[in-house]
Amino acid sequence: MTEQQMLIFAILAGLFGLLVWGRWRYDVVAFACLMVTVVTGLVPINQAFSGFGHPATITVAAVLILSRVLSGSGAIDLLARLIRPAMGSTTGHAGILAGLGAAMSTMMNNVGALGILLPMALQSARKAARAPAKLLMPLSFGSILGGLITLIGTPPNIIIATYREEVTGEPFAMFDYAPVGLAVAAAGLIFVALIGWRLVPDRGASQAAGGDLFDIENYITEVAVPADNPHIGKTLSEIDELTKDIDAVIMDQIRNDRVYPAATRKQLQAGDILKIEAAPEEIDKFVTKLGLEIGSEDSAGKKAKKTEDATLMEAVVAPGSRLEGRLVGSLRLFARRGIMILAVSRQGKPFRGRLRSFRIRPGDVLLLHGETEQLADLVPSLGCLPLAERELHFGKRKQGPAVIAIFAAAIAAASLGLVPIQIAFGIAVAVLVVGGFLQVRELYDGIDWPVIVLLASLIPVGGALQTTGATTLIADGLLLATAGLSAVVVLVVVMVVTMTLSDILNNAATAVVMAPIAATIAERLGVNADPFLMATAVAASCAFLTPIGHQNNALILGPGGYRFGDYWRMGLPLEILVIMVAVPMILLVWPL
Repeated sequence: MTEQQMLIFAILAGLFGLLVWGRWRYDVVAFACLMVTVVTGLVPINQAFSGFGHPATITVAAVLILSRVLSGSGAIDLLARLIRPAMGSTTGHAGILAGLGAAMSTMMNNVGALGILLPMALQSARKAARAPAKLLMPLSFGSILGGLITLIGTPPNIIIATYREEVTGEPFAMFDYAPVGLAVAAAGLIFVALIGWRLVPDRGASQAAGGDLFDIENYITEVAVPADNPHIGKTLSEIDELTKDIDAVIMDQIRNDRVYPAATRKQLQAGDILKIEAAPEEIDKFVTKLGLEIGSEDSAGKKAKKTEDATLMEAVVAPGSRLEGRLVGSLRLFARRGIMILAVSRQGKPFRGRLRSFRIRPGDVLLLHGETEQLADLVPSLGCLPLAERELHFGKRKQGPAVIAIFAAAIAAASLGLVPIQIAFGIAVAVLVVGGFLQVRELYDGIDWPVIVLLASLIPVGGALQTTGATTLIADGLLLATAGLSAVVVLVVVMVVTMTLSDILNNAATAVVMAPIAATIAERLGVNADPFLMATAVAASCAFLTPIGHQNNALILGPGGYRFGDYWRMGLPLEILVIMVAVPMILLVWPL
């Protein structure tokens, strides 16, 4: 092993370790890794930022923009309405949600597809008195499976296609993934609908039956007593009597940062904070009846006051959100935007400590209070998804046919080889902006910038793996471990290794690392590289064992009330099924 190879392996080990640790966001870790490879001479300085102009990076960014426009155009309203007739049984309910997620993910980013269907899934769970946990994991896995079918369904497909062009001079085309992807997706959807949902722990069934959406019995929030409140001087027992018709429980009374249990029955004073446990609608009733101030003091020392246009909204924190890793008390959302975080929950359980000390993570559910318009604008900009059924077209229903036509034209141009896919989608984005279908100020809102930075940073690092001979070394190691076995067995091993990496790393990062390794293994075996690249693309996208392997899995963590260990129950048999179906199909369509 050469000195350069030892160095690149050490850097990659650090990269993987930091990504698994999760202390810093993956795009920051990837960019730091790129800088280290540049400083150590593994990546030439003039190629350090080549990943930002790489076709794969541009294509992923364009697909994300087009997905946002498509989801906001009303083009998929009809699909969404198909949920209601299938709510009679859990099998039908889970099956139709997973199927819709898969269908939408073939032509748009699968995270976007989940974001559109998630509120409707929660709403339909309440109407059917069914635990959301039984529906959200099938929906997440279904949307991931649908991304396997087309080139633009998921970033790994784009990355593998671009790498194939670098190796052979010709990329995988738009529908080259379809034969294998359709077979895998169909088998996976059947499993999810008939068997998979039964393997998910039946948490939250009682709450769902009672009409609660997220396996959260109640929120814990804080309300403040203003100086002119008419109830100052009353004891908490008297307050309880006044609110006996409201389903809210006073847990603690906080005065000058000292916490007094409600049982002490102290009299109310101006500036007191009451910690209450209640459902969102009961919080509103409690505050209104007693003339309290919604929310407690924020970091600016101000309080949020109830307004006529104020509303409550529940939202889930997406991976890469601007709120990730921040303390609630440090956000100052009210001082800046007039928005208050009233309460939070994690994995279906309300947080019972002081709200300002809560550190936000992906998958957490936030209860927000503010003016309706402000919330509608702020929630997406913070990297959160509202958990309430909403109109999908946002006033742009008439634009649906035109948006679909532009999108279809771009796909046709790329599929027929008239222009490269990144050019076709780039032109489509330009047409949407010029035609007024997409506002300039909204142009970049749909791009998942952490994923773009991750891709742009790791593409040169992946190149360093090849130039140092590290990919050859890894390939030889895998071949040595499988010595004497057939190429088919080696193909299965590559899929297993790729799936394992994808379950703990970002799927795009896994594709960047594994693509050159898979191609080198094929070269060493003297077989066609296409089946190995196709196997890598499928395996990199199939991250079903953990909530950190794919953004969709992280998004459903809080609303579904899942625990970290719940995912493998459905995910492990699904990954085995994927390998069992994918390998024969790959060998049939892409012979060795």
